Amino acid sequence: MCGRYYINDETAKEIEKLIRQIDDALLASCKERDVYPSAKAPVILAGSDQSDQLTAGEFTWGFPSYSNKGVIFNARSETALEKKTFRESVKQRRCIIPATGFYEWSEQKDKYFFRAPDRHVLLFAGFYRHYEDGDRFVILTTQANPSTSSVHPRMPLILSPQEVQTWLFDDNATDFLLHKRPAPLEKELKGQLSLFD
Repeated sequence: MCGRYYINDETAKEIEKLIRQIDDALLASCKERDVYPSAKAPVILAGSDQSDQLTAGEFTWGFPSYSNKGVIFNARSETALEKKTFRESVKQRRCIIPATGFYEWSEQKDKYFFRAPDRHVLLFAGFYRHYEDGDRFVILTTQANPSTSSVHPRMPLILSPQEVQTWLFDDNATDFLLHKRPAPLEKELKGQLSLFD
């Protein structure tokens, strides 16, 4: 599961590198902060003109839940195409969620921060849907790799920069990418969960 991630100016630089331009509003949304479910955050998606151009927007993290309690903010990559709630979005509205890193908590409530060893921005695979209150996205998760499995059994599905175009534009590669294993990450202990965390 991924229930919180971190963005900063490096996230904005990565978006700008991928889409070649970034407007001031989106740049402002990349201020240094933790992102929680139900918060707005930057996403990268295919442009609307059917070319290989990328665009970016600020969407809300999480689909409304059917029970009206909270939001659905993660989907298992292994079963997303089988689930009625996600199938159409995964097939037609894929996106990338850039993050500097993400947090997971161990069973002992220790808080860990995961990031790329080279400090590059992580590119989470996701999908989105339009609702009355705006566009909303979900982050795909996969089985944890050895660098994260000691803390949590799931992790975000992380794509390489070379896989971004394929994820967004190549419908035939979707199933393959849904089953990839992310590269190893660096882990840093950030403390224990508290009431104020």
